Parts: sequence; structure tokens; C-alpha cells
Amino acid sequence: MKQRVMIIGMGTGGTAILSLLLPSDLFKVISVVDSSENAIGVPIAKKYKKPVYKNWKDQNQDEIDIIFDTTGDPILHQDLLKNKMNHIILIPGSIAKIVKRLVDEKESLIKFISEKRKQQDLILNSAHDGMIVVDRNGIIQFLNKSAELILNIQKENAIGRAILDAVPTSQLPRVLQTKQKEVNQEHILINGSKIFTTRIPIIDDDGIIKGAFSVFKDDTEVLNLAQEVTSLKEVYSMLEAVIQSSDEAISVVDENGKGLIINPAYTRITGLTSEQVIGKPATIDIKEGESVHLKVLKTKQAVRGVRMKVGKQNRDVLVNVAPVLVDGKLKGSVGVIHDVSEIHQLTNELNRARQIIRTLEAKYSFEDIAGESEGIKLAIMQAQLAANTPATVLLRGESGTGKELFAHAIHNESDRKYNKFIRVNCAAISESLLESELFGYEEGAFSGAKRGGKRGVFEEANNGSIFLDEIGELSPTMQAKLLRVLQEKELVRVGGTKSITINVRVIAATNVNLEEAIVKGSFREDLYYRLNKIPIFIPALRDRLGDISFISEILLAKINQDYGRNVGRLSEGAIQYLKEYQWPGNVRELENVLGRAVIFMKQYETVLEYHHFSAMPIASKSIVKEPNVYLPNDNVPQVEKPKIEEITNLDGMVTLYEGEIIERALEKNNYNKTKTAKELGVSVRNLYYKLEKYNNAKNSMQ
Repeated sequence: MKQRVMIIGMGTGGTAILSLLLPSDLFKVISVVDSSENAIGVPIAKKYKKPVYKNWKDQNQDEIDIIFDTTGDPILHQDLLKNKMNHIILIPGSIAKIVKRLVDEKESLIKFISEKRKQQDLILNSAHDGMIVVDRNGIIQFLNKSAELILNIQKENAIGRAILDAVPTSQLPRVLQTKQKEVNQEHILINGSKIFTTRIPIIDDDGIIKGAFSVFKDDTEVLNLAQEVTSLKEVYSMLEAVIQSSDEAISVVDENGKGLIINPAYTRITGLTSEQVIGKPATIDIKEGESVHLKVLKTKQAVRGVRMKVGKQNRDVLVNVAPVLVDGKLKGSVGVIHDVSEIHQLTNELNRARQIIRTLEAKYSFEDIAGESEGIKLAIMQAQLAANTPATVLLRGESGTGKELFAHAIHNESDRKYNKFIRVNCAAISESLLESELFGYEEGAFSGAKRGGKRGVFEEANNGSIFLDEIGELSPTMQAKLLRVLQEKELVRVGGTKSITINVRVIAATNVNLEEAIVKGSFREDLYYRLNKIPIFIPALRDRLGDISFISEILLAKINQDYGRNVGRLSEGAIQYLKEYQWPGNVRELENVLGRAVIFMKQYETVLEYHHFSAMPIASKSIVKEPNVYLPNDNVPQVEKPKIEEITNLDGMVTLYEGEIIERALEKNNYNKTKTAKELGVSVRNLYYKLEKYNNAKNSMQ
């Protein structure tokens, strides 16, 4: 009987427990409790029609066996201990975590055992010999496919029956009594067939008999083998026919390197006929290079991927040759010749196919989403939970925050990952074309329609996922048509009358405030609620500035690959520099800024510094400040300006000038770095960075 569970607290922990228990065979979630309707787990509970209470006392305690308290609130926990019925087990959040881990381990163990059982059955069923296992009472527990064929019985009819009922002549009951192994025994079946069998008892460490098994072989195999030997000539003829019909160019030579067999494909590439090759040396077809056949005959080792020119037209080919060994003795070698021009053509076709496939598949996973901030971690957790459901997902966030990245990851985490993932930008296609693009059209639906009609992206994505970006830009007409598809799970092509059933997971995204759009009347409220089953809010970059270093490392690796550069990292100053900007364009703008900075770097530079941003419009002081660099004022000792003849380069002189100011300030404050940093208006970390830079510049000029 399932344990009835109430979960209190629909935050991250409670939501994880809910997701764990919903599919469980051991527990049944009766209700959930949270004082906030905006808790992340509340929509999930409602989706599965679980009652949601604001107060745990609203639930009838007679219907509860277990309460999971994931709130971490000690007052609430004491109230539960005091007022719960005695039969109810109260599990605090710490224990809930342990329960979750134990259940995970149990399910993982069950899955592991199941996989091992499948592997065992696969191995045993792949065995050529028959195999049958009985327990201590002589009841059949297992028999493999070979046993079914040899004994002429069905596995379904045999498992669970007594061995003598299924195989009346079996001697396994004798083995159960004697506990003695019987090896290579001749045995006659009831139908008169003869088999050779080995019977082995199964005995545990205490000497107790647990069962027995038999491994046997039909002696007709010996007769079949003799028949195969007598048919060797037919096999040879068949093999020769295969070689002759192959599109691969094949040549076979004997142990002396004389030609034995060639096929028409070989003649097509080399221009040499059988009369010119058979019985001739293996070098007969070579124009440039050494004979691979002779090398293989000498070393008895296969050789692959050798380039040479062969035949009358000096064809550029790739040659693979392997030795032919019979009972360990060298009998010749066989070579396969590939026309390199054909390989180039196939490679080009493959690359074109990959380009097409890349437009149909999701390229990113959750591992590609960088960040350690609470906002992005919460969004990733929600997306991972959503990936395991068929529900529609609505990605909310500003432009450039990575909504498409999340859509790719959700598809790749779901059970639809082996099916198509199609992206549609609703704002990039005109309304007149969008309907036919989404839902397809029938032949003759409009002027210029393809003959035979065309499938829309919803049909193309059947059993997969479709990503509708900029969903807030849809016209009211298209919103109504999309709503029908989401509700009915069927569509009608433009110009058609027949409904087509589809099974598509919709992932929508928008940077528009849909709630305001509903008030203005530009977005349908019913479509909003249909899309908003699992809303996921992706934070703006300015709300997670601490993630800039993580994101920049990933973007820098991509930029290096695109631009052929080798920039290893960003300096602390550069990272601080980037954190002082509000990033209205979010991650997309950050990628552009980094890309431009790398372009302005010198080829030998491998560390991206903050001054590399100074050559770009984005780095103007009205938008991005330099890390706090202060010129002399009333509170800081004045430094004599460097003489013009001492100047080497601007950046170096600025560093020296700045360093002199810092040294004077340190001297004034008795070298108290914290006090000096506060007086200069910089962080202690920045002060250390500037001192290190100053010392390096000063040493380089000495």
C-alpha cells in the first residue's frame, strides 16, 4: 500500500521532493502546502491535480501517513510536532534530503540490476548452445533461444513448469539428487533427436543444492558442418559473385604477389582488364608509389590509407590491404582501392548534409549554460524539471539573455532529443507567410504554391520540439490559430480541410511583457495561459554580474576558434571593468564587446586587459568606466609630470604616473594598504593589481 504524503514548502527542496515522489510506486502525494502562490513548485502540483493549501491544518490528518517539512522554519516544525496526529511520521528537510538520496540510490540500483539482467539474458540468448536452468524443485527458471529451437518448446510455455513436463527425458532431476556433474552425455529426446549435454548442479557455499542447469548441443550440427564443407565450392562461387558485384575496387593476390582476382570496379579505376592483371606481379597497376600488396605479404600486417597513383590515367587513389591467413599460414592479400576524387565528392555531400542537420537539431545542453548566481541556477533547475514533462514551456527574459540556449538544452534533456528540434522566429517572418510556414499548405492554396503542397514546421517537428521565439510579436489572427493547435493537438494546412494530428513539444520565448500586452489587448489571455504552464524567467546579465567571468571564458574560447586567436584569459582588471557596465544587450552584447577587444589585441598578447576595450565605442566614459583610476587631487600628494624625452608609450607612462601617486599615498599612510585604497577610492584588490602592474613597468624600464 502506498504511503500518503503531504509536502510543506514548495521551494527548491520541496519541488525536488515532489518531482521525486510523483512517479514513485511507494508514495502517493495527497497535497502540498505553501503560503505563497508564487512558489516554484505550486504550478507543478496543480498540473498533477494535487490540492494546494496555505495552512497545513487545512488537510485532514486522517488521510496522511508522512509529512515532509522542507521549509527549514523551526517554529513551523515545532507546531507540526505538537499538533500532528500520532500516526503521522514527520520528516524534516535534512531527513528529506537523505530520503531523496536513498530513493535515488534504490531506483538507481533497480535500474542497474535491470540492466545487468538484460545483459545476462542477451549474452545467454546469444549463445549457440542450448541452456536450461531449474530450481531445487525441478521447476524451469530459464531457457535460452537455442534451447527453444533444439527442444522445440516455447519459452512462455516452459518457464514455471516442472522439467519432466516440458522435457520428459530430462536427467536434471537425477543431478538434483546426486549433486554430481555429468559431462558430455549423449541424450535422446522424445522426438528421437540426439543431443550432447553437460549437466551441472548449483550448490551454495554451505553445500545446499539450489538448482541445476544443462548446456547442450544438437549433434545435427556436425552433419550440417559436413554439408557446409561439401558446399565449399558453392560458397567460393558466391564469394566471387559478391566481389564482382561490389562497387568497391578489389584486387586479390596470392602469397607470391601474383594477381588472382579483380572486379569491374577495379577495371573502371585503373583501366586494366583481367587478362592484364591475373597472374601478373602486383606492381602491374602502379604508376607512382610502392606496392602495398608486397609490403603486406612481407609483414603479414594490414596497411591502410596509402596514397598512390594507379592505372593508365594516373588516378589518385587510397589503398587498404589486409593479409589472407588460413590456419595461420599466409595465402595472399586482398586490397580495396578508393578513388580519392569520389571521396572528395562524398565528403562535400556529407558536409552539406551536416549543415542541413545542424538546422534541425539542438546544439546546446545545460552544461553550456554558465553561471553560479542564484537566479541562473534556479532557471536551470526549473528548465531541467520542465524537460522531463511534455508541458509547454514559456521562456521569459530580455533580448540576449540566452533564451534559445535554454530551449536547446530543454530539448536535449527530454525524451524527444532523438527527434527534430526546429526553431522559428515569429518576428522575422511576415504574417502572410507565417501561417503557411507553421502549418504548411495544400497544392493550389495560393499563387506560387508548390505542387503537391508543403509540410509546415509543426509537421516537420512531429514527435520532437518546436521553439517559437518572439511569441509576443504574433498577430491576433495567428495567436488564435496557434491556440487551436495547442489545445486540439491538430492542425489544418492552408487551403486544406483535413485535420492532421501532431505530437509536438512547444517551447516559446519572449522579451515582451505579456501581462501588459493582455491589458492593451495585443495578446490573447487564453493563449497566455496555454503557453504559461511552466514559465521560466532568465535573469538579465546586470542582475548576475558575478557570472561575467564564467560567461566570458566560454565566449573567449568560441572567439578564439572563430578568429584564429589564442587569448587564454581575462585579467582581473578586465573582469572588473566589464562588471561596471549595465549590459542592456546582455550576453549577446558581452560577446560582441569581447570579440571587438580581441580584434584590437596584438597577435602575441594572450591576456585580455581592460585597456583593450578603450579603442571601442562601448568603452567611452559615458557608458563604461575604467577601473577606478584617480588623478591627483587635494587629498593626494602631487607627482611631478614625466619629462617628454622619457616617454616610451602612453600606456606604460600612465602606469608609472599612477604608480607614483599610489606610492606617495602609501608613504603618507604608513604603508597601510586598506587606508590607502580607501583614500584613493579603489578596492584593496585593485590597489594590489595596480602596484603589481606599476612594479612590472618600472622593472622593464631599468
